[in-house]
Order: sequence, then C-alpha cells, then structure tokens
Amino acid sequence: MPQVRDAFSVLQATYNDSCGTPGNCQYFLNRLLTNLDDLGKSMKASPKGTAHFRQPLAWIGQMQTALDGDFTFDNLHKHQSLLVTTRDKINTWMQSYPDDYR
Repeated sequence: MPQVRDAFSVLQATYNDSCGTPGNCQYFLNRLLTNLDDLGKSMKASPKGTAHFRQPLAWIGQMQTALDGDFTFDNLHKHQSLLVTTRDKINTWMQSYPDDYR
C-alpha cells in the first residue's frame, strides 16, 4: 500500500493528461479512477486515521456511489466532470496539509 504522499503524487500527474488528446480519453478516465481509488485506500490505511482524511474520503465515496460499480468507458465518460472535480477538490484540500504530501 503506497503512503498518502506517494498516491497523491501519482494523482497529481493526471493534471498533464485529459480527454482533449484524441484517443486518450478512456486511458485518462481509467487512470484517474484508479489513482483516486488508490489514494482513498492509502488514506484509510494511514496512521493519521480516517478522521483526518474525512473530507477527501467523502468525496471519493460520493464519486464511487455515483459510478455505482459501472466502470465502463461510457459511464466514466458520463461522470467525467465528477472524476475531475473530485481530483481537483482533493488537490485543493491536500494543499492545506503539506505534511501529508511532503
């Protein structure tokens, strides 16, 4: 299980990617979903405890609820805005907790 800082740095790398590149959208959305799920698992396993990561875990949970176990490209594309917004909210939240990613 990667530490939170490692999982977060992998998630941040998605800022250089998007559905704007032809033929890249499916890869990007699957990568974003995987990175968000991995970050959530790292937060749950962190010695700081889930209470510390309550807000980002809630955003990840809302995303997972909306996807409803359907990880097909069509469903991920339908929820593209939610995936990107979840990443962006977590990024903003993490900037307030530099000890979690340095």
